[in-house]
Amino acid sequence: MSAGVLAPSVLGWQRAQPGAAHSVGLWVFMGVATVLFSLFGVAYVMRLSASDAVAIGLPWQLWLSTAWLLVGSALMQQAAWRAQRGQVSRPAMLAGGGCALAFVVTQAWAWQALLGAKVSLIGNPAGSFFYLLTALHALHVAGGLVAWAWVQLSSERAAWRVALCARYWHFLLLVWMALFTAFSLIDPEAAARICGTR
Repeated sequence: MSAGVLAPSVLGWQRAQPGAAHSVGLWVFMGVATVLFSLFGVAYVMRLSASDAVAIGLPWQLWLSTAWLLVGSALMQQAAWRAQRGQVSRPAMLAGGGCALAFVVTQAWAWQALLGAKVSLIGNPAGSFFYLLTALHALHVAGGLVAWAWVQLSSERAAWRVALCARYWHFLLLVWMALFTAFSLIDPEAAARICGTR
């Protein structure tokens, strides 16, 4: 029997699973995004340690937006499980995307509350970084919504596509939890202690 007619499994090769390249691409993208947010996080702490930084009061809407993202992540995971079993996943997918959209709207509401409290985009590093980091995260959520809409409109709603959406939603939740924790716990005094300037 010639090598040309041997099955790939006989030669020790395995046929790539559907969506394997997309899965690797998503892992790479999430890795790059993690590095980006990490670098901004380091810059946030360093800049907040300066003498001109003043702590800001976080609006209560951030708790609501966190709940939206948490529920959306759970719904997307439910959709992924259903898709893997060959069950209908569309309702959970729609609800998960709706929660992500509600997250973005609630974040804009939080911005409005801060602007109403005279926290401007410039003048205070704490406020500037809050707007920058939340806008950057919201941009990633918006990108996820574009992919989500593409999966919803696609005639082939394969299980691996739904699983990739769920994975990205979990990533968005983890990044947001890290940001929210930083906003809540790291004030100018804490940043100064971390940087050793006080």
